[in-house]
Amino acid sequence: MFKHLLLPSDGSEAAERAADGALTLAHEHHAHVTALHVIQPFDLFAYAPDMVGAATAQYEQQARDQAREVLDAIETRARALGVPCESRITVCAQPHEAVIATARELGCDLIVMGSHGRRGLAAVLLGSTTQKVLTHCQRPVLVFR
Repeated sequence: MFKHLLLPSDGSEAAERAADGALTLAHEHHAHVTALHVIQPFDLFAYAPDMVGAATAQYEQQARDQAREVLDAIETRARALGVPCESRITVCAQPHEAVIATARELGCDLIVMGSHGRRGLAAVLLGSTTQKVLTHCQRPVLVFR
C-alpha cells in the first residue's frame, strides 16, 4: 500500500517511537524510507554582534553533527530490518514547511511523525510541527504519541 515513507526526526523520544513504527510499517509493506532532520537557522538576536561569526559556525557544526547522529541511528535500524533508507538534512526556519516540501519533492505517500503531546500554554507558545504538518499537508500523516 505505502511505497515511500517520510520520517522527520528531531531525535526526541516521540520521534524515536515514530521511527520504530515507520520502520516496521516500511518492512511490512516493502517500502522505502527517507529520514529527515530539519535544522532551524541560527538566531542572530541571541548574541552580541562581535560574537555572531564564531557562534554561527559553531551552531551550524553542532546542529549538523546532531542531525547526523539522529539520522545514522535511523539508518542503522532500517538496515537491521532490511528497509531501504536514505537521509536528508535541511535548514529551514519553519520545520513543517520543510517536511511538506520534502514529501512533495520525493513523492512520499505517507509522513510518519512523533508528537510531543504538549498541552495548554506550552502548545500555544511552542507550537507543534506535527500539528502544522497535519493542518497544511495534503498527504496522509501517521502520528505516534
